[in-house]
Amino acid sequence: MLNRFSRFPLPALMVAGLLTAVSCGTTYELPDTGGAYSDEAARLFAEARQSPPPKTLSRSAAEVRFARVEPRVMRAGRETCLRLKTGVNCNVDIAIDREMDERNAYFTYQNGQPIIRISLPLIQDTGSDDEVAFVLAHEYGHLIGRHVEKQQQQVLAGALIGGALAGIVGDSSDAVGIGMGVGASAGGIVYSQSYELESDTLGTRIAYDAGYDPVEGAKFFARSEAARGSGGGYSIWGTHPPDRRRVATVLATKAQIDGQVGLRNAN
Repeated sequence: MLNRFSRFPLPALMVAGLLTAVSCGTTYELPDTGGAYSDEAARLFAEARQSPPPKTLSRSAAEVRFARVEPRVMRAGRETCLRLKTGVNCNVDIAIDREMDERNAYFTYQNGQPIIRISLPLIQDTGSDDEVAFVLAHEYGHLIGRHVEKQQQQVLAGALIGGALAGIVGDSSDAVGIGMGVGASAGGIVYSQSYELESDTLGTRIAYDAGYDPVEGAKFFARSEAARGSGGGYSIWGTHPPDRRRVATVLATKAQIDGQVGLRNAN
């Protein structure tokens, strides 16, 4: 006996289910960035683009800046992580990546341990402690938002979806393999902008709790710089693309802090 689903191939139903299952949005509500926040962000963004770059710090001065900022951000990040009861390991290892020549920073897991790494060239290009604090706090936001886990789920589901779609049109293992490759690529970037904005939201609160000015710190991301460094690797402007909405998100979050408005769960 045929039912109303019989005319659809099973892989198509699996695809629909997977698409629903991996709709991984943000954990916390993003602030409204319209109106005055958008206008002010446009002004600050333009100002950052037009301002000359700060004087490059010596390696020793950059080391001192990091040593001054890191303990405060680590404390504030851990306290925020524990307070929100995220279920993740809140004890993050924050250090300088001394092998990275590009100006970049990142969050990941290393043998199950959450780590944040920042390159010395990036610290050398910062204009203030606020900027280093915001970069580190932003990366801490990726942990609290569980972005690595969500991204992995999306990549896996994207691969399965791509493979299923290829299987609908033919039984060739080559076709399925190609489909899985395309799916994995697409699945890994679906919510990247949302995750960046959520990390900006969380990073604003962490930087503020650490005693820094997140608005001044966020100007670092607004600068006009090359997405790739001289060595061909991605810089922070390639992995964290500048956008006026990011500045507006920081402004709106700072207004929430001033108004004693806490984070709200997205669901």
